[in-house]
Amino acid sequence: MGLEAREARWIAEEFVPANDPDFVHAAIVAAQRRLSGEPLQYVLGHWPFRSLDLDVDPRVLIPRPETEELVDVALHELAASAVSAPVIADLGTGSGAIILSIVSELRDRGVAATGVAVDASPDALAVARRNALKHRVLTVSMVTSSWWENVDVSLRGHFDLVVSNPPYIGEEEMSALDAALHYEPRSALVARDARGTSGLFDIEEILRTTGPWLAPRGVLILEHGFAQGAATRELAAECGFVEVRTEKDLAGHDRFLVAKGKSA
Repeated sequence: MGLEAREARWIAEEFVPANDPDFVHAAIVAAQRRLSGEPLQYVLGHWPFRSLDLDVDPRVLIPRPETEELVDVALHELAASAVSAPVIADLGTGSGAIILSIVSELRDRGVAATGVAVDASPDALAVARRNALKHRVLTVSMVTSSWWENVDVSLRGHFDLVVSNPPYIGEEEMSALDAALHYEPRSALVARDARGTSGLFDIEEILRTTGPWLAPRGVLILEHGFAQGAATRELAAECGFVEVRTEKDLAGHDRFLVAKGKSA
C-alpha cells in the first residue's frame, strides 16, 4: 500500500466514529486539508511518540523520530548516574513529548521523577498540559518562560537532567526546506546565526545559562542540526562543561550534545 493510500485509510479511520451521521463530511474536510499540504499529524490531531499518543496542533512542533532517540540518550545517562528520584527540566517543551516520555518511562521502571516543562509560548504549554493529563504524568510542572528566565530560582543547582530540542534551523536553510514545515510554529524551528554557524543562537543561549541550574552530577542533552556538532561541542567547553561529546542519530548524523561536569 502506497503512502497516499495509507494516509487516506488513517483519515477515514480517524473521522468515521460509530453512529456519527456527519462522518463523511468530516472525512472530506480532513482529506482536503491534507491535500492542501497541511501535515497529516495536524489533520489527525494526534501522533505517536515512543509509547505516548500525543495531541498535536499548529501550536507545537510535530514530534519526530530523531527526538525519540534523544529520550534514549537521556534514559541511558540517568541510568548511569543512578539518581534515585531525578529532577528534570525540558527547555522549549512544545507538546511535552520529551519530558513526558522520560517521566512516564521512568515511572514504568519504578523510578519517581519530577520535572519542569518550560516554553515561551502559553499556547504550546496548553498542549503540553493536555498531554500530561491525558497520560497522567502529574509530576511535571509547566512554566511560561524564555529558557530559564522565569524558572523558580530555588531550583538552581537541583536538576539532574536538562533536555532540549531548541530551534536550530537557520533563516536561509528554512527557505530551502519542505514547504510543510511552514505549517509548524516558526519560533520553534528557526534560530538566528551565532559564531559564524547557521541557527546556533538559541543553542548558545542554553549552553551559556544552564550550568548553574545543574546538580553536581547533572547532565545537559540537546538536539542540534547535523552540521552543528563541532561548533556545539566547542561552545559547551567554552561555557564550562568539562565532559562533552556528540551522539549520532540512527542515520549516522551528529545530532545530540551531551554535556556535564561543570567547571569550578
